[in-house]
Amino acid sequence: MAITTVPETTRKPGRPPSPYSARPQRTSLGRKVRDNLTGHAFLIGAVLCFVVFSWYPMVRGVVMSFQRTRRGETTWVGWDNYSRIIADPSFWTAWQNTFYFTVLALVLGYAVPFFVAVLLNEFRHAKGYLRILVYLPVMLPPASALYLFKFYAYDPSEAGLFNAILKALHLPTSQWMQSPDMTMPATVIASTWMNMGGAVLIYLASLQGIPGELYEAAELDGAGIWKRIRHVTIPQTRLILALLAMIQIVATMQLFIEPLILANGAGAEDSATTVAYLIYQHGFFQNDLNGAAALGVIMLVVLAGFSAVYLRLSAKQD
Repeated sequence: MAITTVPETTRKPGRPPSPYSARPQRTSLGRKVRDNLTGHAFLIGAVLCFVVFSWYPMVRGVVMSFQRTRRGETTWVGWDNYSRIIADPSFWTAWQNTFYFTVLALVLGYAVPFFVAVLLNEFRHAKGYLRILVYLPVMLPPASALYLFKFYAYDPSEAGLFNAILKALHLPTSQWMQSPDMTMPATVIASTWMNMGGAVLIYLASLQGIPGELYEAAELDGAGIWKRIRHVTIPQTRLILALLAMIQIVATMQLFIEPLILANGAGAEDSATTVAYLIYQHGFFQNDLNGAAALGVIMLVVLAGFSAVYLRLSAKQD
């Protein structure tokens, strides 16, 4: 009976065996991790920075708000710090001034950048120069810009820039930061001039994404500039407008450096005292870190509640 033998290998004669033939194939998970190792390294660094500089101070502040530290000894006092802070008359004054500034900032500081962006978008020449001119205040150090307003623009004498303009127009001059009624409006003017450059550039980028056919159709229908803004520009930029509105409200409610420099903190008759400045006052002037932490937690809860309501309303509108 004939015996049939099977060759040991099917490789062609004369070709050496491949050294990689017996190496196991890499798993897809390992390959993905290796390919994205650099991205994971950057992500880990960002997460660590966020944990150390954001989450840890936040958690530590919540813990401190329920404690009291005296002569190096820390004891748990429950809600006593919150009760003491709320009973302080300056607490309600600070919230009133903060909300007042937020409303003024929405009326003036939110509308002005949008209309400036619409105006710049209509220019055919010197667009780059005008954008640099609008963004220039953002590049200035905030303290320098505020001192410029304090000693040059808001000088209560007739030598001040704004009083000189009012006098030239035959209008009554103002004491500006020395007047309780003008403290917050003057602060809003300075803050808007300092910070509107970034919002203007964002609006310009959004405006350039609007199809030109929509404006051409509106012009053929006889729509003027205001109708085009109302029926074309605003609906097409609604998402950016809503996002910047929420960001501005959250930012303006943390007002601190403007009253600190322009009004020396509290201002005339506490007209410039804000919640953020009251936290600073408790922590650094009264050495009441636990009370400052409690006030910071209250502000955190208010801003988080506002953001949650705003996002819910936005989701319903979508």
